[in-house]
Amino acid sequence: MLLILIIETGIMKINIIIVDKKSKDVLYAPLIEHYKNMINRFSDFEIIEVFNKNISKAQDISSIKAQQSYTEALSSYLKNGYNIALDPSSKIVDSHQFGELMRDKGVVNFFIGGAYGFEKSFLDMCDRKVSFGEITMSHKLVKVVLSEQIFRGLSIINNHPYHK
Repeated sequence: MLLILIIETGIMKINIIIVDKKSKDVLYAPLIEHYKNMINRFSDFEIIEVFNKNISKAQDISSIKAQQSYTEALSSYLKNGYNIALDPSSKIVDSHQFGELMRDKGVVNFFIGGAYGFEKSFLDMCDRKVSFGEITMSHKLVKVVLSEQIFRGLSIINNHPYHK
């Protein structure tokens, strides 16, 4: 049954690539795991947390240096797939539009920037930029919200009753 759903959606792999420290989170981890299991009905799903010494140092220097360090750390993930950056200044999409972003894509990469957001050059390298609004959320909460929206979008494009 899983193979049929993957062929239907055209999506083989979805990644969330986030500038964030790996941590043992007891509050949000169960929710993320819940959505991961739901998403895996339709697609292979992975969350990749990227954080290194360069990012840590750059964030102490300036927002510009921090953004540059994010671009450096994330650029290698742009090579494969359809790349979507979450950016508060970009177009707000509803759940149906969000689902359509994933339709018929082999690999979809969602990027969540660091505390200082993305520099323009990184955003320009992405295929799309979307916004969940102008509110600020913690990285851990954004992972939950994005995971839920990925499942909702996959449900919409697969006529699954979750969205109703």
